[in-house]
Amino acid sequence: MPRIEVGGPTPYPVTVGSGVLDTLSVPERHVALIQPEDLPRAFVERAQAALQPTLTVSVPARDACKTLDVYAGVLSRLAAAALPRDAAVVGLGGGAATDLAGFVAASYLRGVAFYTVPTTLLGMVDAAVGGKTGVNLPEGKNLVGAFWPPRAVWCDTDTLSTLPGAVFREGAAEAFKHGLISDPSLLPRVLAPEFRPGGALLEDTVADAIAVKAGVVTRDLTERGERAFLNFGHTLAHALEGVTHQAIPHGEAVAYGMHYAARVSRAQGGADLTPDTLAFLRWQRPSSLPALTYDDVAPYMARDKKADADGVRFVLLRDLARPYLTRVPEAVLRAEFGGWQDDVARLD
Repeated sequence: MPRIEVGGPTPYPVTVGSGVLDTLSVPERHVALIQPEDLPRAFVERAQAALQPTLTVSVPARDACKTLDVYAGVLSRLAAAALPRDAAVVGLGGGAATDLAGFVAASYLRGVAFYTVPTTLLGMVDAAVGGKTGVNLPEGKNLVGAFWPPRAVWCDTDTLSTLPGAVFREGAAEAFKHGLISDPSLLPRVLAPEFRPGGALLEDTVADAIAVKAGVVTRDLTERGERAFLNFGHTLAHALEGVTHQAIPHGEAVAYGMHYAARVSRAQGGADLTPDTLAFLRWQRPSSLPALTYDDVAPYMARDKKADADGVRFVLLRDLARPYLTRVPEAVLRAEFGGWQDDVARLD
């Protein structure tokens, strides 16, 4: 059973494998279990049996839970239950639910212990590791939050067998991204038939994708440097989510965003990795996009968290596993958006 260590000021383990859900254990006597309302009841009951939580709080599914209203409501539930300072919050579910749970843990009584149990591929390889927590605003994704690392992460690969195929493929975008920015061996594995729930490549591929992120956040927890590389493809992705009011799932938006970033990378003198990003888009089969112009998405990209006083910065690739952060002339961004639209249209 793979176990990845995330280092830094507050190190913690990530355990990956079958049956992990039944091994959950925390030292805190009082536990608040936060889980999305659409989570299979069997997962909730297994977590409850292992943790014996003081209270279980159900929240809306997916990004509908990442709002200030839901966040405030969960805090009120914890306060009404008189959850003490030495309690723990456990986030069970997909990346949205664990993002919310972490922000609750970071702010309730100015911070209590946090543990996370991701049940989706996206949650396992991205959201649950790294300590980024938060909620969305109407103006954009993840604009309110805190860095609050968990004390442990448990990834039960059995939970992936309940995901619809489209949701599993959505989560694979982050694993593929980790291949582009750091470990190219992930690229063929993610696209292989054996990378599926119950497949021979599942457990080790998930663990290796997590290891990429674990290494980056160990070296740069608060995104002062290379952690920004984990946002490859995310500048346009978050814009697509914002302009469609979250109608495009995150992992599908990232797949679209990676292809755009690959085109911009090529235009800025980098290697041509667009065949790889197109191959992933064809494998993932993301939802169709509405008709959009560059001017529709530009305001959202301007609010990207990598932006500073001088404007938007993009994560690009000089070649596989050679990411860098840079500013790109707007004329290039606009021209590549048109080419990207043509490529996307040919996917249908």
